[in-house]
Amino acid sequence: MRKALVLGAGGFIGSHLVKRLKKDGMWVRGVDLKFPEFSETVADDFIQGDLRDMQVCERAVDQRFDEVYQLAADMGGAGYIFTGDNDADIMYNSSMINLHILETCKRRNIKRIFYSSSACMYPEYNQLDPDNPNCAEDSAYPANPDSEYGWEKLFSERLYLAYGRNHGMEPRIARFHNIFGEEGTYEGGKEKAPAAFCRKIASATDGDTIEMWGDGAQTRSFLHIDECIEAVLRLTRSEFQGPVNIGSEEMVTINQLAGMVMEVAGKNLEINHIPGPEGVRGRNSDNTLIKDKLGWAPSEPLLEGLRKTYQWVEGRLHRRN
Repeated sequence: MRKALVLGAGGFIGSHLVKRLKKDGMWVRGVDLKFPEFSETVADDFIQGDLRDMQVCERAVDQRFDEVYQLAADMGGAGYIFTGDNDADIMYNSSMINLHILETCKRRNIKRIFYSSSACMYPEYNQLDPDNPNCAEDSAYPANPDSEYGWEKLFSERLYLAYGRNHGMEPRIARFHNIFGEEGTYEGGKEKAPAAFCRKIASATDGDTIEMWGDGAQTRSFLHIDECIEAVLRLTRSEFQGPVNIGSEEMVTINQLAGMVMEVAGKNLEINHIPGPEGVRGRNSDNTLIKDKLGWAPSEPLLEGLRKTYQWVEGRLHRRN
């Protein structure tokens, strides 16, 4: 039986990936500081431990694996990443995880390892126009991410590529663009925009007012978790190294995003625009390369993903009340 190792298996994307790998018939080990928050893990083996600790990494990588998926990182939404208050923790924690994982995989002669980078590593100067952001993979340099989170992701991309060149490993690198969906964080400060709006709108009564950081004219694209997992597996099992974008090209303003969630909820709410961390003015996945190399592109409209996510968040809130 083929074996997979999922690092960050207690998180949103990692827990969904474990489920998919099990459906594919693989034996799966998950590793994380915590178990999945919203459902029981289906991993065959789960190690609860801190991947910043080399001894935990050695326990996790105690045998050969056919596929390793490195999703573990210190991250969150705009309220966590863009304030500047967590920069040192973000850079230290994620860097230590990646350094240790690569070294332990090298010692076990593990070749194929997927690394989840982020669109946050793209230069700020290419994302100032909300209507025409440039996020083509070859636009990464000269580098100028708008956050230390983005700088760490860029460093780690280069780290994985260096291990590939120098130690015969086969890294597969993806740049995620705003992955969302069911069983994702929706409160507490680390949630991303789709989940935050689902929570706010589900908690509001028709005619109420909800808050939004900034003027809402900043643009983004959002990819549902099911599409993300499909792309991750296709990339990992391909002969294409990356880096490559995994995201949607359906760009919307944040105002439009909130309006779509209201449409799903059947509510008409006012928006109070307040100061807060916003990130870059425009960001949208460029899928030219992934279509060319993997013959794949997302097929689900944003509205459908928001519908599923809203129903899940609303259900969580109703059960609590």
